[in-house]
Amino acid sequence: MNIAKNLKFLFLIFLSAIFLNSCGGKLPGADARKYPPNPEARVKKNIEEGRGFRLSDVGKNKGGTFEFASSNELWRASLDTIDFMPLASVNYSGGIIITDWYSSNVDNESIKISIRFLTNEVRSDALDIKVFNRKCNVQFNCVITEKSGNLVSELTNKILKTAAVYEKQMKVKNFKPYIASDAKD
Repeated sequence: MNIAKNLKFLFLIFLSAIFLNSCGGKLPGADARKYPPNPEARVKKNIEEGRGFRLSDVGKNKGGTFEFASSNELWRASLDTIDFMPLASVNYSGGIIITDWYSSNVDNESIKISIRFLTNEVRSDALDIKVFNRKCNVQFNCVITEKSGNLVSELTNKILKTAAVYEKQMKVKNFKPYIASDAKD
């Protein structure tokens, strides 16, 4: 009988570990510091930012709204910043943009940019940008090195500034004034 209890206990721990591991170690939810503790204020903030729904809005929009990557400000800002470069690989679900080699025909040099998205939030640690430099003496004798320094920080700043503008525009676009409905009517 004792062995059966131990097996049940081990199975429960094993099952819990699997479920917690699939959460990535985090429990779902939002950062409480960003939202007011008062429920009425939270409802007002969510509806004004376009996150909530109202029963009066049901049936007005017959089709689905497919925003995907266009609703992610960092993604849009990154593509707008490097729009002059040819793209080799773009994967929104994987969170990566890789350009093809770009050259302005100066000294047989070309660059390639890789942008990885670490989070969807517009913040300084949201992007991992790598710039590679290729210098060729003859057609097949090339040296590829990773560039660090000014270009990476300039790209990061440009993308973050553009994303902040897009985020502000999205909040203005989705803003709906909150009108409290009283149950006493």
